[in-house]
Amino acid sequence: MKPWPTVRLGEVLTPTVRGESVDASKEYRLLGIRLDGQGPFLRETVMGTQTSATKLFRVAENDFIYSRLFACRGAFGVISKELDGCFVSSEFPAFIPVPGKIDVEYLKYWFRLPSVIATVDADCSGSTPLTRNRFKENFFLALEFPLPPLAEQRRVVARIEALAAQIHEARTLRHQAAEEAEALIRVHRSRLIQDNPSANRVRFEELATETQLGLDRGTSQQSPEYPTAYLKMNNITSRGTTDLAGVTRVHASDEEIKKYALKTGDFLFNTRNSFELVGKTAIWECADEPFVFNNNIMRIRFRDDVEPRFVNAAFISPVVADQLLQFKKQTTSVCALYWKNLKEVLVPVPPLAEQRRIVAELDALQAEVDTLKRLQAETAAELDALLPALLDRAFKGEL
Repeated sequence: MKPWPTVRLGEVLTPTVRGESVDASKEYRLLGIRLDGQGPFLRETVMGTQTSATKLFRVAENDFIYSRLFACRGAFGVISKELDGCFVSSEFPAFIPVPGKIDVEYLKYWFRLPSVIATVDADCSGSTPLTRNRFKENFFLALEFPLPPLAEQRRVVARIEALAAQIHEARTLRHQAAEEAEALIRVHRSRLIQDNPSANRVRFEELATETQLGLDRGTSQQSPEYPTAYLKMNNITSRGTTDLAGVTRVHASDEEIKKYALKTGDFLFNTRNSFELVGKTAIWECADEPFVFNNNIMRIRFRDDVEPRFVNAAFISPVVADQLLQFKKQTTSVCALYWKNLKEVLVPVPPLAEQRRIVAELDALQAEVDTLKRLQAETAAELDALLPALLDRAFKGEL
């Protein structure tokens, strides 16, 4: 197959400027451009009195447009019919396609090639952090790209969009499968705990042998260079586990470490923060180094006939979570749940052997779900790599 001829963008696009002085009594629909080739979008609608700009620039359907500041991150696109007549600042150059020469949709996909964005990034210039990435029009118009006949451009666009739709559908189906698997484990957890005929509802206070709020250390007393690891509320996840990525560190005395050190099997409860964080729980399982914990976390230890992981499962199921919801106290942006309420929560507790059986069953099911999600993530990465490969073939004339 004969290679397509290479032309400069300046041969197929004409710069356009439709500047208008801002009228205080007029309403303006202002655009932004998403990164990675995702195109223009309506950012906000404002009155002329609500913008500091004295001049705005109107765009029209089928304009090709980009952001000078974020071109190096793929902020290119085409003005759709829905965005016709919107406005942008002077940082968004716009261009009209030369009739009969270029389909701007073809050009839109060309600007999603990693090799093209790398060229744009190399051409960006500026003397300050703010201006470093500005992509000037002379560099834009000098870019060279392969240009087949207009009919072939449209065929390539149609082929890309058909294959991209298949990739999107596959990604959506895999995401739905992962969500359905998570929903399945939630339903199964509730059934095992709430509908267990051998369980007796016991006040939470009767299960605990020790409760302890953690160590108070302000932001100024935290540093990555300090010796003692410090568990905070954001280290507790909604799945009843801990996430220690980027854990905070503090100074703690030997007496404080002795009093507040976490032990394997400790039950952790978020007592204070935003409404969504309060009530989150986890079981401490890390034994790599001593950890102390934040004063908004309560550490709870149980009787010998209570499996902490079972209690954790109960707390993230509706049978307990719905009770906690009744006790949460919201004041401005801060929410709290106090021991006087927490101790009254009723927990369905079967015999210890049954608790352990339920935990083992839930662990096995969670392992299957985690495997499915890992495979889904791997597949998603493969799907993400498909589009750049598809575009590379498209602009080599191989589709």
